[in-house]
Amino acid sequence: MSQQIKNKGWMVTFSGMGINLALGILYTWSIFKGAIKQSIEAGGEGAFNWNLASLNDPYAVCCIVFAFAMILAGKCQDKFGPRITAFMGGLLVSIGFIWISTTTSYAAWIFGFGVLAGTGIGFGYSAATPPALKWFPPAKTGLIAGLVVSGFGLASVYIAPLSQFLLGIWGLQKAMLFFGIAFLAVVCGLSMMLVNPPVGYKPVAESAGRVGATASLPQKDAGPSEMMKAPTFYIIWFIYFIGAGAGLMVIGSVAGMAKQSMGEMAFLAVAIMAIGNAGGRIIAGILSDKIGRRATLAIMLTFQMLLMLAAIPMVGATHSNAVLLVILATLIGFNYGTNLSLFPSLTKDNWGLKNFGTNYGIVFTAWGVGGFVMGRLSQMLQASSNSYTSSFITAAVLLAIGAVLALTLKSEKKEEAGEKYQGTPLMAQGPSR
Repeated sequence: MSQQIKNKGWMVTFSGMGINLALGILYTWSIFKGAIKQSIEAGGEGAFNWNLASLNDPYAVCCIVFAFAMILAGKCQDKFGPRITAFMGGLLVSIGFIWISTTTSYAAWIFGFGVLAGTGIGFGYSAATPPALKWFPPAKTGLIAGLVVSGFGLASVYIAPLSQFLLGIWGLQKAMLFFGIAFLAVVCGLSMMLVNPPVGYKPVAESAGRVGATASLPQKDAGPSEMMKAPTFYIIWFIYFIGAGAGLMVIGSVAGMAKQSMGEMAFLAVAIMAIGNAGGRIIAGILSDKIGRRATLAIMLTFQMLLMLAAIPMVGATHSNAVLLVILATLIGFNYGTNLSLFPSLTKDNWGLKNFGTNYGIVFTAWGVGGFVMGRLSQMLQASSNSYTSSFITAAVLLAIGAVLALTLKSEKKEEAGEKYQGTPLMAQGPSR
């Protein structure tokens, strides 16, 4: 492949990563939730007046709307290209945040943060990964998917301290206005850099010989209806539900967990966890290219289960150790992040790239349902018992089931290749918008 084409592929990859660096504000919800809770407890004119058991609702709704919007966004991406799709996403997120900056209404936050921002995040996120994958060979699927989605996980590294700073000087609603305007500039601007390869382009092996222990190509590109007839789809969907739900349960509440031992510095737990979240996406992507998606997934789910059990005495302690809590949160974030690179790769491996946007949108509904169910359940259990123990036990049991199911997935086929990495006109890859 020429140097120009290779550079174009990396430009698309890092533009997608940049878009996700903005959209990953979703993972900073625990900081916004803390500000809303303080407002409820303080009371007075202009204060939030929500039920404490409903604090996670905008986040939970955002998760499920984000996921189901991915189906429509995937169709849009497959038909009109990533540029238009990501631009629409930036507009919707911006409108949602600007709206909630004007109100304390529970219903308005559900619609503004949950529905509008959730839909916009779905459109932006959906458009970021497919074009990047199309520029690279199968042996790099895990790496490229991991890099693009790492932006989403890494976002809290800067958004968490920035949010804490803005909350301190401006308050919650003006901070939301700032983010709304910033999204419009960043996401819509970077969307112009997202392009598919030329029609007919298809990358092949980077070097002679085997292209990686698990690089695989599907026998044919499958459409959504064909994909949903396969038993493998339902196994993958349920495992994703478990892995994502368990991670989102902790991510949505980590600032609250850290508040007792870290006080106003609790936002650091969110920021540091984001490093683990992003690192998990990249490392799992690379590892799965080497040892296979199935093995990587089983290892990560088992590790996550052990971390959930370890969290019970640590979070429940009267005086939690701040350092250990941050380490725990980082490792949980790392394992959660692995899901976001493994499942796009699994979708591509099993059903190809032609309908990848739509297919992964359908698979991704598992992420939203998992986040909604586990996020809502966790808040209810915590509000009723003032403890996270039940949530962690439930998550650990589900993760154990997921690890067993992961072992039932078919092992990837090993591919041989004898050509240098280059573009060859073997198959149309969709519009080049």
